[in-house]
Amino acid sequence: MNSKKFGAFAGVFTPSVLTILGVIMYMRLGWVVGNAGLIGTIAIVLIAHIIAVTTGLSVSSVATDKKIGAGGIYYVLSRSMGIPIGGSIGIALYVGTALSIALYLIGFAESFNGYFGFGLTINDFRITGTIALVALTILALISTSVAMKAQFFILAAIIVSLLSIFFGTSEFVPETVQLFSTESSMSLEVVFAIFFPAVTGFTAGIAMSGDLENPKKSIPAGTLYAIAVGLIVYIALAIFISLKIDTATLKNDYNILMKIALFAPAVVAGIWGATLSSALGGILGAPRILQAMSLDKVTPKIFGKTNKKNEPINALLLVFVLAEIGILIGELDVIARVVSMFYLTAYGFINISYFLESWANPDFQPTFKIKRWIGLLGFFASFAVMFKLDMIAMFGAFIVVGLLHYWLQKKQVTIHENDVWHSVWGKIVSKGLKKIEGKKTDNLTWIPNIILFSGQSEHQKYLLQLSKTISGKTGIVTNFNLIVDKNLKRPLKKSDQITRNDIFTELDIFGRQIKVNNFYDGITNIASIFGFSGVEPNTIMMGWPKGIENSNQYADMTANLLHLDYNLLYLDFDHEVKFGDYKTVDFWWRETDSKNAEMMLNIARFILESPRWKDTSIRVLFVNNSNKNEKLIRLKITELVENLRVIVTINIINNAVEQIPFYEIIAKHSVKTNLTIIGIPNYKIEKQAEYVLKTNYLFETIGSTLLIKASNNFNVLDLNFNV
Repeated sequence: MNSKKFGAFAGVFTPSVLTILGVIMYMRLGWVVGNAGLIGTIAIVLIAHIIAVTTGLSVSSVATDKKIGAGGIYYVLSRSMGIPIGGSIGIALYVGTALSIALYLIGFAESFNGYFGFGLTINDFRITGTIALVALTILALISTSVAMKAQFFILAAIIVSLLSIFFGTSEFVPETVQLFSTESSMSLEVVFAIFFPAVTGFTAGIAMSGDLENPKKSIPAGTLYAIAVGLIVYIALAIFISLKIDTATLKNDYNILMKIALFAPAVVAGIWGATLSSALGGILGAPRILQAMSLDKVTPKIFGKTNKKNEPINALLLVFVLAEIGILIGELDVIARVVSMFYLTAYGFINISYFLESWANPDFQPTFKIKRWIGLLGFFASFAVMFKLDMIAMFGAFIVVGLLHYWLQKKQVTIHENDVWHSVWGKIVSKGLKKIEGKKTDNLTWIPNIILFSGQSEHQKYLLQLSKTISGKTGIVTNFNLIVDKNLKRPLKKSDQITRNDIFTELDIFGRQIKVNNFYDGITNIASIFGFSGVEPNTIMMGWPKGIENSNQYADMTANLLHLDYNLLYLDFDHEVKFGDYKTVDFWWRETDSKNAEMMLNIARFILESPRWKDTSIRVLFVNNSNKNEKLIRLKITELVENLRVIVTINIINNAVEQIPFYEIIAKHSVKTNLTIIGIPNYKIEKQAEYVLKTNYLFETIGSTLLIKASNNFNVLDLNFNV
């Protein structure tokens, strides 16, 4: 087993700076200066480095907080943002890195064949590129250590080539230095798009995180020094080029640096070293990304296996296959655009990962501290550049990453670490609760927070569904299962009190179970103590109790719930017709329903928003027992309804002469209604038995019925309709 570990210079700085000082520097920087001018080029370099610097700072900060394992960016994102995001970005980066190897080697083949006078057809490039790929793969298989040492020679070649350029002479010195682009030049957006890949190499060293002796120290130091060296070299070389070479030559001759160099072969060696080192960085880094994902069960386990020298052999072979496919295709312009988008997407998520960690995670204590806004700046800069460079490729990258994210969520891969989203949601909830607690709301924006006692019958799901309908899109429903234990000595463990099942998950209902020594006392105790500031429960909902009309315990419970000032909802569910076809709902009003009426209209809002009741017709039926003016009654009810923005039909039932009992009128008009809603009147507790018996008789003649009793938080509506 190879136990050789690397420090900041060999493990991070060298592979990163070799990828940064690559083909773009040798073959395109002169073209950039020619089209953008000196000031334009410096601006392009600086803007590109905003993303590089912010991402480098963000990943360095995260790296000094968490234990960094193998996998580089994948490891950082998966431990911070969770497996679905980390895995989707990791897969995209793995494929992108593997295909980018082909781009580097095709660039090498063009330079190599051109210098030695070999064939310049696409097949010639394929042959040279394949030979180079085989050689680099063998080098990586021999040992990561040998490959790392080879990078030192390549770095030396690049340094020599730069010295040869700076000490060279030029016969192309311009009369005046062009500071800005001209009208005949390429647009700055196109120029920026061609230059930007030059700064995407700084994460090459991060991919070697599993081979580092001390990742927490090596990653920040190596990454930031590589970015700094790249920035200095590009700025210095841009200034040198603008002073030594005229604009026309810069625009038309990609090999101009070779021509002005003191020793041209040194520049050739630098180009070859840059392309080969970038390809080698991909060959070394990409397999380790796949290996880390396989160890986390994101990808097949076979790619996590290593040889005797601890090299991820299977992952490396797959990299070889993908890179060879790219070389055989030959033309990779479209692939290159999307690959660049994957890198930018990764940078964006690294930055937002740092921002969220520093904002929400109380356990985030990096030794390398930076300002929080740096991560947010890098996030927005990354996606702004993506949009500017290639909007179609950006959406293509988003679609691929989105599909991978969806697949990993369905796969339900988990790791034994908390991702940042737990802290983010905790932070949002905490701040939200403080805002809610400090703001008094009126009943036009009433949000039900329901404590539900649904029981364990075969019809439980209908009560659960109705509770979720009444709670609306933003309300909360917590269902309590009461376990009666008359010899109660110890409560259930906190972990055992949480209950989950498929219907709770489907309806977004929270489930709890607790032991009680008495059912009614249990309800009273829960109503007294459950909840916390900001989202205090305001409604109790349960099935309508039958056969207990003479129960003193039930009477005491009711009295306590009224004293606590809860909204009460009791459902008498018709087991035969259930809720029918969910087409009709009746609200029954009378002069004594002054508070219940407003609560009913709020419930109407939520019913009409529910997909299950979307085609429902709601009737408000008002029983006019006092011979009031029917037009006046209709006008005032319409005004009340419009204030709460609900669409209902208003029926006025004149009962001043006949004085038919209220329940008889309901039985006549709502016999075929899918759901009838009736207000519970104010009555003395000692008359509860009489009320329950009368109500039970009504339930025998109509379908499913919801009885409601509004709390004092609702307004008193004037249902006497006096002129």
